Amino acid sequence: MSWLTFWNGTHSIYAGPRHKALHYEIIARDIAALIPSGAGTVLDYGCGEATSAALVANQCQQLLLYDAAPRVRALLADLYQTTPRIRVLDEQALAAIPDRSLSVIVANSLAQYLTKNELAALLDSWSQKLKPYGLLLLGDIIPPDANAFGDAAGLLKFGWAEGFFVTAVCSLAKTLFSDYRQLRQSLGLSRYSATDMIALMQAHGLIAERAPSNIGHNQCRMLFKATLKPASLPV
Repeated sequence: MSWLTFWNGTHSIYAGPRHKALHYEIIARDIAALIPSGAGTVLDYGCGEATSAALVANQCQQLLLYDAAPRVRALLADLYQTTPRIRVLDEQALAAIPDRSLSVIVANSLAQYLTKNELAALLDSWSQKLKPYGLLLLGDIIPPDANAFGDAAGLLKFGWAEGFFVTAVCSLAKTLFSDYRQLRQSLGLSRYSATDMIALMQAHGLIAERAPSNIGHNQCRMLFKATLKPASLPV
């Protein structure tokens, strides 16, 4: 099984409906707060089920949602079929996005499921799609010293604050025997130091910096903000 196969199937990664709803709500609120005033088109790449995407769409002229999992895209298309500012993309529509047309690209909780070469290829593509002085937000980057215990502690803290602590404890117990844990052990998750991530982004035409806080509740992980290098800008 691959990570894409996992996310395209049914899974119990969330502790329950409340956890899932709050997870996507806090992510949407954090992303919305990072979008510059007057932003045009925003692409959320690897968006997941994005149940609170309307919060992001309210901050821009148009929000494009893309996820590699066909099941997730079908859910998104059904959820947002009557929301004018939100458009769900398939592979063909994603490839057809014109160069220099996106004000903001968001890729949150994605890089850990990609190899370094896969991420590098996406950085090249995103550098082409961004408008001059557009913004790339690369969130939920796992540092080398992070571990599953830190993720578990973060979930329990989130559950305690938001009223689903008992459900979170039960979910962690189930995770011990889940496909997610087995994949995490067999495939692993990609990790980057802040220095390595900034260097990688720089090698692909971007000027990057680590942001003060991550997108979402897990502040053991990192968010990076990047713009195009001057040399990469069109003349």
